[in-house]
Order: sequence, then structure tokens, then C-alpha cells
Amino acid sequence: MADLRSQVITKLRQIAEGEPEIVLDTEDETFFATNSVGYSGDAAVKFQALSEVGAVAAKCGLCDLCRGRNKVVFGSGNPNARLMFVGEAPGADEDRRGEPFVGRSGQLLTQIIGAMKMTREEVYIANIIKCRPPGNRNPTAFESSSCKPYLLKQIDIVSPDMIVALGLVAAINLLELPPTTAVKDLRGRTFEYGGKPLIVTYHPAALLRNPGLKASTWEDMKRVMGLLSGPEKTN
Repeated sequence: MADLRSQVITKLRQIAEGEPEIVLDTEDETFFATNSVGYSGDAAVKFQALSEVGAVAAKCGLCDLCRGRNKVVFGSGNPNARLMFVGEAPGADEDRRGEPFVGRSGQLLTQIIGAMKMTREEVYIANIIKCRPPGNRNPTAFESSSCKPYLLKQIDIVSPDMIVALGLVAAINLLELPPTTAVKDLRGRTFEYGGKPLIVTYHPAALLRNPGLKASTWEDMKRVMGLLSGPEKTN
């Protein structure tokens, strides 16, 4: 396991330095080619970089979640997005399709993004881990740490102006908080992650279980819109 972890870290470092030629599986090539339509300039360069990291993730075996997955759920959206949403982990629908937030929670997230006068194509969406945990349980600390290099690389490449942590698992891992933390104690605050503002809100799945949380989530999204009302992204 240690050797494999070292190989992945080395691979990601090589990607950052522009060294390797990564051979994609046919299915990976189809996915990346289909989703690259319409990108040009800086966005196209970033998309290619994300594709290379995604190709490494597609073959990852750093933790046991690889044994039960159907597809690695890497991330989707605008590679040059100003806003990045980070969730917890793929569910059954995501595991089947290979895309994040496409089930009921994803449909609600799409509605929230639409209410913000944006589209899913304008933002970037990823998860803390890229493979579905059995029974949709929370990822373990080892699983999260094993997958973290991929997420860190995604954030580095996209370089969003702002990050929204969807739910406690995302918040705990991004901000390195104790597991006893509660989302309600993190809301209403602006954290910093890599020099960028980070807002914590409820996961869409929590809103499906408790619709009463929708009003609080909308308050969070209004704060996000306010913080994003500054100059347009230039990088």
C-alpha cells in the first residue's frame, strides 16, 4: 500500500511538472473528450490537467473502496470556475454514472445553483473521496487521507475564487476540524482555505431529510453570492 501511495504522489507531482504522458483507458478517453467540448484557452489547458489527474484516479487502488466501485467519480464542471462545491462521497447514482451529484441530492444542488443565477456548467463540483463507500457510510479517515491528493490537485488546477463545503465531512476534511464539530457551529463564518474564502453549509442530502434547513442553506448561498460579486476571475 505504501508503494502504491508513493506512486500516486509521484504521478501527481509529474503532472504538475508537465512530465508524463498518461495513457487513458478507452472509456476514460470517451468521457474526457465528451466533456471537453466548448473549452478553449486557459479553460482548455486546465481541463487537460484535470483529465490527467482524473486518469490517475481512475486506476487508483490506495484504499479498499476500489474493490466495490463501478466507476471513479472524479469531478465535473467548468475547469475555470469561480465557485467550487466540495461534497462528501459518491452515492449509488454517482457510482453508476461516474459523475458527482446526479441523484436526488444532485438534483437539489442543481436547483440551488440555479437559484444563485448560475448553472452547473459554470461551477466545479467534486467530493472528498472519489469512490462510493459501502451503504453510503461516511468515509474513514484513512480513505479520506488516501484520496486527498486528488482533491488538492483539483483545487490547485481550478483555482476557484471561493469554495463551498457541502456538509460536515467536507468541512472536517478541508478545514482539519475534530469529528465532534457540527455544521451549525460553522455556518455564518468565512474560513480561509489556501488563501481563498470557504463557506460551510448543509449537504443537500440533509435538506432532503429535513426541509427546514433549506432557509438556512439559502442564507449561506446569499453570502456566497455576495462574496463572489467582486471582480471577475482572470486566472
